[in-house]
This record gives sequence, structure tokens and C-alpha cells, in this order.
Amino acid sequence: MSSPTPSPPPHFLALPRPDALAGPPQGVPDTTTVAAHDFDIDARTGFMPPQPPLSRLPEQWEAWERILDEAIERHLKLGTAQDLTPVDEATSDAWRRRVRELPILSTTDLKTSEVTLRRAHLALAWIMHFYINTLSPTSPLVIPRSISIPFLEVSDYLALPPILTYSDDVLYNWKYREDAVSEGQVPLPTANNIAIQTSFTSTPSENHFYLVPAYMELRGATALSLMSRIMDEAFVRDGIALRRISYYLVHLARVIDDLRTILMTMRDGCDPEVFYHEVRPWFKGQDSMHGGRKWVFEGVGEEGYEHLKHPTEDELHGPSAGQSALIHAIDIFLGVGSAASSSASSSGKTGMNFLAQMQNYMPRHHRAFLRHLSFNPRQLRALVDAETTENRNPELLSAYNTAVTALRTFRDWHLGIVAMYIVSPSRRAGIGNRLAATEHLSVEEAESSGEKGTGGTNAMTFLKGVRDKTASTVLKKN
Repeated sequence: MSSPTPSPPPHFLALPRPDALAGPPQGVPDTTTVAAHDFDIDARTGFMPPQPPLSRLPEQWEAWERILDEAIERHLKLGTAQDLTPVDEATSDAWRRRVRELPILSTTDLKTSEVTLRRAHLALAWIMHFYINTLSPTSPLVIPRSISIPFLEVSDYLALPPILTYSDDVLYNWKYREDAVSEGQVPLPTANNIAIQTSFTSTPSENHFYLVPAYMELRGATALSLMSRIMDEAFVRDGIALRRISYYLVHLARVIDDLRTILMTMRDGCDPEVFYHEVRPWFKGQDSMHGGRKWVFEGVGEEGYEHLKHPTEDELHGPSAGQSALIHAIDIFLGVGSAASSSASSSGKTGMNFLAQMQNYMPRHHRAFLRHLSFNPRQLRALVDAETTENRNPELLSAYNTAVTALRTFRDWHLGIVAMYIVSPSRRAGIGNRLAATEHLSVEEAESSGEKGTGGTNAMTFLKGVRDKTASTVLKKN
């Protein structure tokens, strides 16, 4: 009697999460393995870390934390705010002067800890966005070397652009609520026990705007687990495995629908007018600046800093949901964007290209995971297509299309959220008292708007294109 086949090693989602710096230097993680430390994913929390991110840098970099505290505590006003007073301007001027007077702190010791680097990127990004966005609409956008030099270095260590990103806003910007931690026990993060660490306005609307995608990330851990099970069954690919894939795909569709439900809770705690006029302007990247003004990072090319490079325009988009690895992973897994469809619109192709560009704004380990998914030799869509010819396995075809349709429906509702939070407030601001005319702006009306998202795209055109590309991924059999 032959000995039993040894069990495969644990899947990467089941392996323990490391606490130290993961991956080789310069942001090039090893994708030849599927170990958890290559991808920085936790089986229970997905792309969110299972422990709270660092809330404050060590004493060596306390000057950054103090200047950030001051900006938040003084409630600095946007330089474009209509209610900006001379006192507000003087307060912002004084704060920016103190930023310029900061010493240039060494970042060498930050490299010993990924967690510390993340906090440094968050703190410096927030300081930079406070600095830029408190300037008047006509002021030159010069980022002082006290911030630009360490921020460029930290960003280089992390292989991230030197700008506020989704990971700064959401993944690494949470803490436990005071009533959530029992003595001696640290829970996993859930929708019921986390709060936001850092915000520009300290308003409930801004906090809720960050919490909703955090809740989605936590729910998305189940989607990642289902994807790993489906990949395992695709390796076996017998009759039983195909039935299991069908079951898991139906479950995945339910999880995607849960993500849509969570997304719609944005309406419960984030006021569209507060978001559009008070929160969103702080996120602006270079491509959204008044008059097309360019950002200048002081210190680049100067003696002693020859290693620094000025970021390109493609590296200075503001944060957006398109920088979340979760929906990218579902897209890649289901084959969205890989389907050859003559019906796919040019805006759909452009949208998928922009989403690919947004991967450069993700933590490098999450980018590595998406690359790993992309190069998986057993692509799900091709498998389903091959296994459902001549009316075989109708359950598998139905289950796959159910998951794709759930993702398409998610994007339909996302269009509605963008119309509510960006396009409608924009039109109301432009027509003054004619509020009623756009109170219930339709998606079709919103698509004609040129309003940009925080990532710098025409928001509605971009999302509609990606939605249409998702719809074209459905497999149709004669």
C-alpha cells in the first residue's frame, strides 16, 4: 500500500503575519513564494493589519508629530475657504513658518521598522497636505526641505509616491475605541471597535469617510479566503472540485454584495456638503491644483541630496478608493479587464489602465500580491470558459456570472455614491439657490459632469467605463 500524499503547505492566507520589515530592500518583494510575509495579508483582517498601526513616532521624530498636532488642534483653514478670515490666514502663515524652521531629521533609523516607516509616511503626508492646501490659490507650491527631503526618502524606502495615499487614510490610520480593549486582551479590529487616528477636520463626516472603507477591507478578508480556496480547487479540477468552486463563487458574490451594503452606509455618517466643501479639498494632488500649479520639492538635486528625485506627475495623484488592493484583487481574480470584448467602451479600457496605475500607490507587498494573482497559471475565467462548453457544468457558469454581476452591481452603486458626494455638491455650488434642480441628480446626468475625483480622473466617466468593462466580463454561452 502506497503512503498517503503529504498535505500541501499552508496557504499564504493561513500563515502567521510577521512583525518586522518584510521583503527585500527598494520595494521589490519576492513573488516566487506564497508566504504571508511577502504579501502582508492576514487571514482574519485581509489587507488591514490585525494590530493597531503606530499612533506616534519615537522621540527622535517627535518634531513631526508636534507640528502635525498643532495643525489639527488649530483647525487650520483651507486657503480656498470662502469664510477665511485675516486671523485664519495669520494662523496658517505662522504654522507654515514653523514647518519651514524644522530641522531636517535623518530617516536612516526609520528603515529598521516597516511599521515606523508607515507612520512617518502618514505624518509627513498630512503635514505636506496641510502646508499646500492652506496656501492661497495663487501662491507658489513649494514644499520646504524640512519636510520634502525626509518625505522623499521615506517614500523611497516604502516604494510609495510622496503624497497622501489610501493606505495613509484607511489601512494605517485606525485605533481601538477606548471602550473596546479589555485589560490584558487585544481584540481583532472589527466594525464595532475601531476609530480613526488622524484627520484634517476632526469632523464626524471625515472620520466616517475613512471608517466605511476600513469596514469594507475587514469584510473583504472573507473574499480573499474564498479566492484562496477556489485556487486550491482549480489545481485539482475534478468534478468535486468544480462543484466546490461553484459553491465558493456563490459565497463570493454574497461577500461582494456585503461590500456594496457597507459602501452605502457612507450616507449614514458622512454629509455630502461637508465632505465636498470641507474634507475633500485637503486630498488634492498636483493635477487638481488651481491654475495648474506644479509642486516643487525643495532640496532635490542639492549637495548632499543628489540621490533624491523629483516625483513625476503620475506620482502626485491624490488618494482614492482606486488605491485599495481589495477591489483590484477581485477584478484580477474574476478576470475583469482580461476579457476580449468588442463591446467594451474606450472609457472602460482607459479606466482599467488608470486602475493599473493606481497600484503604484499601494503598499508594495499588496502590489506583489496582485502581481501574483495576475500571473497565476490557472486563471479562473479561462477555467470556467473551458469547463462550461457544450452546456457542461451550468452551475459553474451561473456561479461565475453571479459573482461578476455582483461586482458590476457594486460599481453601479459606487456611481451613485460619487454622484451624491462629488457631482451633486459641485452643481449645487455652481447654481447657488437652484438647489432643487439637482437634489436628486441621476447617474446619467452626473456622467456629463467634468468633476474630477480625488485621484485626478473625471470621476463619473472613469467609473462608468470600469463598470461597463465589468459587465462585459460575464461569460455568455450559446
